[in-house]
Amino acid sequence: MLKYHSSLFILLTACMCNLAFAGIEVGQVAPNIEGTLLDGKVFSLSANKDKVVLVNFWASWCEPCREEMPIIEAYLKKHKNQGFEVLAITMDKPADIEQARKIIQNYSFLSADKEHMNYSGYGRVWRIPSTFIIDKQGILKKNGLIGDPKVDSKLLDEIVTPLLSNH
Repeated sequence: MLKYHSSLFILLTACMCNLAFAGIEVGQVAPNIEGTLLDGKVFSLSANKDKVVLVNFWASWCEPCREEMPIIEAYLKKHKNQGFEVLAITMDKPADIEQARKIIQNYSFLSADKEHMNYSGYGRVWRIPSTFIIDKQGILKKNGLIGDPKVDSKLLDEIVTPLLSNH
């Protein structure tokens, strides 16, 4: 029995270490995200280093996700010409992708399905919504897996607006 508990402890410790190292920290270079958008165009975060990019992981069944989308859309419309971009990645199951497409068509976000995007550098996206903000130099300014997941006008004004005026 002691051998079993020792083996279990070692396994759990190894898993916890892997989870800790999979994460990213604010102030570090954001890992690249790349793949094919729902409209068939290719996207690469590293090709958007001259923009502030908000990456939002969402799902059609997620009420808080759908509540924050109009706020993000209004901010995008107001600030797109200043170099602001939004990438919305649906975490829906393949059976629910059509519902996600119906929702996202109401917004001007770049949009993608998780199955067609590589975001492995962000670790396991375990909560929805999760929003990451990356500045024009490719540095992570908000880690969507830490802190309050809510995106509202106040957060956008406090984090994104100063980044847009930095050259």
